[in-house]
Amino acid sequence: MKENDWTKSICGLLQQQGLGDNIHIDVLKKIPYAFEISSFNEEWGVDADSFDETSFETDMVIYEKVDEKIIPRVIVESKVGTVTTHDAITYSHKAMYHKNVIPFVRYGIMLGARETYPLPGRLFRHGTNFDFLFSFVDYEPSEKEVTTFVDMLKKEITYSRQIEEILSNSRSRGRKRYYMLQKEFHLEEMD
Repeated sequence: MKENDWTKSICGLLQQQGLGDNIHIDVLKKIPYAFEISSFNEEWGVDADSFDETSFETDMVIYEKVDEKIIPRVIVESKVGTVTTHDAITYSHKAMYHKNVIPFVRYGIMLGARETYPLPGRLFRHGTNFDFLFSFVDYEPSEKEVTTFVDMLKKEITYSRQIEEILSNSRSRGRKRYYMLQKEFHLEEMD
Protein backbone atom coordinates (compact mmCIF):
# COMPACT_ATOMS: atom_id res chain seq x y z
CA MET A 1 0.00 0.00 0.00
CA LYS A 2 1.29 3.46 -0.84
CA GLU A 3 1.92 5.98 1.92
CA ASN A 4 -0.79 8.45 0.83
CA ASP A 5 -3.38 5.67 0.56
CA TRP A 6 -2.48 4.42 4.04
CA THR A 7 -2.68 7.97 5.46
CA LYS A 8 -6.14 8.41 3.90
CA SER A 9 -7.27 5.11 5.44
CA ILE A 10 -6.10 6.23 8.90
CA CYS A 11 -7.85 9.58 8.33
CA GLY A 12 -11.09 7.74 7.52
CA LEU A 13 -10.72 5.61 10.63
CA LEU A 14 -10.21 8.71 12.80
CA GLN A 15 -13.25 10.37 11.24
CA GLN A 16 -15.33 7.32 12.18
CA GLN A 17 -14.01 7.40 15.75
CA GLY A 18 -14.47 11.15 16.14
CA LEU A 19 -11.99 13.36 17.95
CA GLY A 20 -14.40 15.90 19.41
CA ASP A 21 -16.84 18.66 18.58
CA ASN A 22 -15.80 20.90 15.68
CA ILE A 23 -12.71 18.73 15.07
CA HIS A 24 -12.00 17.79 11.46
CA ILE A 25 -9.28 15.79 9.74
CA ASP A 26 -7.83 16.19 6.27
CA VAL A 27 -4.89 14.88 4.29
CA LEU A 28 -2.31 16.43 1.96
CA LYS A 29 -2.98 20.06 2.89
CA LYS A 30 -0.40 22.79 2.40
CA ILE A 31 0.17 24.73 5.60
CA PRO A 32 2.31 27.89 5.79
CA TYR A 33 5.65 27.63 7.56
CA ALA A 34 7.00 31.10 6.72
CA PHE A 35 5.78 34.58 5.88
CA GLU A 36 8.20 36.79 3.99
CA ILE A 37 7.73 40.55 4.24
CA SER A 38 8.99 42.63 1.31
CA SER A 39 8.10 46.11 2.63
CA PHE A 40 6.44 48.08 5.41
CA ASN A 41 4.11 51.05 5.35
CA GLU A 42 5.11 54.41 6.88
CA GLU A 43 3.99 53.28 10.37
CA TRP A 44 6.13 50.13 10.06
CA GLY A 45 2.97 48.07 9.64
CA VAL A 46 2.52 45.31 7.10
CA ASP A 47 0.13 45.75 4.19
CA ALA A 48 -1.60 42.68 2.76
CA ASP A 49 0.24 42.93 -0.56
CA SER A 50 3.70 43.17 1.03
CA PHE A 51 4.02 39.64 2.35
CA ASP A 52 4.12 36.20 0.83
CA GLU A 53 3.61 32.85 2.48
CA THR A 54 5.57 29.67 1.90
CA SER A 55 3.94 26.31 2.62
CA PHE A 56 4.81 22.65 3.12
CA GLU A 57 2.37 19.89 2.26
CA THR A 58 1.50 17.90 5.36
CA ASP A 59 0.35 14.30 5.39
CA MET A 60 -2.52 14.81 7.85
CA VAL A 61 -3.90 17.81 9.70
CA ILE A 62 -6.39 17.75 12.54
CA TYR A 63 -8.06 21.11 12.92
CA GLU A 64 -10.80 22.88 14.77
CA LYS A 65 -13.40 24.86 12.87
CA VAL A 66 -14.88 27.76 14.83
CA ASP A 67 -17.03 30.46 13.23
CA GLU A 68 -15.65 29.67 9.77
CA LYS A 69 -12.07 29.88 11.07
CA ILE A 70 -9.74 26.91 10.73
CA ILE A 71 -7.38 26.40 13.67
CA PRO A 72 -4.72 23.72 13.07
CA ARG A 73 -4.32 21.64 16.22
CA VAL A 74 -2.25 18.60 15.23
CA ILE A 75 -0.08 17.81 12.22
CA VAL A 76 0.82 14.18 11.60
CA GLU A 77 3.47 13.06 9.13
CA SER A 78 3.36 9.49 7.82
CA LYS A 79 5.90 6.86 6.89
CA VAL A 80 5.23 3.28 5.87
CA GLY A 81 7.72 0.49 6.55
CA THR A 82 11.07 2.05 7.30
CA VAL A 83 12.04 5.52 8.42
CA THR A 84 15.52 6.85 7.73
CA THR A 85 17.67 9.30 9.66
CA HIS A 86 17.08 11.72 6.78
CA ASP A 87 13.29 11.33 7.22
CA ALA A 88 13.56 12.00 10.96
CA ILE A 89 15.66 15.13 10.44
CA THR A 90 13.51 16.44 7.57
CA TYR A 91 10.17 15.96 9.36
CA SER A 92 11.58 17.37 12.59
CA HIS A 93 12.68 20.51 10.73
CA LYS A 94 9.23 20.79 9.13
CA ALA A 95 7.76 20.62 12.63
CA MET A 96 10.05 23.42 13.81
CA TYR A 97 9.11 25.66 10.87
CA HIS A 98 5.38 25.06 11.27
CA LYS A 99 5.61 25.75 15.02
CA ASN A 100 7.31 29.08 14.26
CA VAL A 101 4.14 30.16 12.42
CA ILE A 102 1.57 28.26 14.55
CA PRO A 103 3.23 28.03 18.00
CA PHE A 104 0.42 26.00 19.57
CA VAL A 105 0.26 23.28 16.90
CA ARG A 106 1.25 19.79 18.02
CA TYR A 107 3.37 17.78 15.63
CA GLY A 108 4.15 14.10 15.32
CA ILE A 109 4.83 11.15 13.10
CA MET A 110 2.94 7.90 12.61
CA LEU A 111 4.58 4.83 11.14
CA GLY A 112 2.65 2.06 9.41
CA ALA A 113 3.36 -1.59 8.61
CA ARG A 114 6.28 -1.75 11.06
CA GLU A 115 5.57 -5.38 11.98
CA THR A 116 7.04 -5.99 15.43
CA TYR A 117 9.83 -3.42 15.14
CA PRO A 118 9.79 -0.79 17.89
CA LEU A 119 9.99 2.94 17.32
CA PRO A 120 13.42 3.55 15.77
CA GLY A 121 16.07 5.20 17.93
CA ARG A 122 16.73 7.70 15.13
CA LEU A 123 13.30 9.24 15.81
CA PHE A 124 14.20 9.78 19.48
CA ARG A 125 17.62 11.17 18.57
CA HIS A 126 16.76 13.32 15.53
CA GLY A 127 13.03 14.01 15.98
CA THR A 128 13.61 16.72 18.58
CA ASN A 129 10.65 18.82 17.40
CA PHE A 130 8.10 16.00 17.54
CA ASP A 131 5.50 16.03 20.28
CA PHE A 132 4.58 12.40 19.67
CA LEU A 133 5.63 9.26 17.79
CA PHE A 134 3.32 6.35 16.99
CA SER A 135 3.97 3.02 15.30
CA PHE A 136 1.32 0.66 13.86
CA VAL A 137 2.19 -3.01 13.41
CA ASP A 138 0.32 -3.40 10.11
CA TYR A 139 -1.56 -1.30 7.57
CA GLU A 140 -4.82 -2.15 9.33
CA PRO A 141 -4.61 -1.04 12.98
CA SER A 142 -5.72 -3.29 15.83
CA GLU A 143 -8.48 -2.13 18.18
CA LYS A 144 -5.88 -1.41 20.87
CA GLU A 145 -3.80 0.68 18.45
CA VAL A 146 -6.86 2.67 17.36
CA THR A 147 -7.95 3.33 20.95
CA THR A 148 -4.45 4.36 22.03
CA PHE A 149 -3.93 6.56 18.95
CA VAL A 150 -7.31 8.30 19.33
CA ASP A 151 -6.73 8.90 23.06
CA MET A 152 -3.27 10.33 22.33
CA LEU A 153 -4.61 12.65 19.61
CA LYS A 154 -7.39 13.90 21.90
CA LYS A 155 -4.73 14.81 24.47
CA GLU A 156 -2.70 16.58 21.80
CA ILE A 157 -5.78 18.62 20.79
CA THR A 158 -6.25 19.60 24.44
CA TYR A 159 -2.56 20.54 24.76
CA SER A 160 -2.83 22.68 21.63
CA ARG A 161 -5.82 24.55 23.05
CA GLN A 162 -4.05 25.08 26.36
CA ILE A 163 -0.89 26.41 24.72
CA GLU A 164 -2.95 28.71 22.50
CA GLU A 165 -4.82 30.04 25.55
CA ILE A 166 -1.58 30.71 27.42
CA LEU A 167 0.04 32.47 24.45
CA SER A 168 -3.09 34.47 23.56
CA ASN A 169 -3.65 35.75 27.09
CA SER A 170 -0.07 36.07 28.35
CA ARG A 171 -0.35 39.86 28.66
CA SER A 172 -3.94 40.02 29.89
CA ARG A 173 -4.59 41.10 33.49
CA GLY A 174 -7.38 38.54 33.77
CA ARG A 175 -5.34 35.60 32.49
CA LYS A 176 -5.12 32.31 34.31
CA ARG A 177 -2.08 32.40 36.54
CA TYR A 178 -0.16 29.13 36.41
CA TYR A 179 2.70 28.27 38.72
CA MET A 180 3.77 24.95 37.19
CA LEU A 181 4.02 23.26 33.81
CA GLN A 182 5.27 19.74 33.18
CA LYS A 183 5.43 18.08 29.80
CA GLU A 184 4.29 14.49 30.16
CA PHE A 185 6.56 11.71 28.95
CA HIS A 186 4.46 8.62 28.25
CA LEU A 187 5.62 5.37 26.66
CA GLU A 188 3.63 2.25 25.74
CA GLU A 189 5.50 -1.01 25.54
CA MET A 190 4.83 -3.49 22.72
CA ASP A 191 3.09 -6.77 23.58
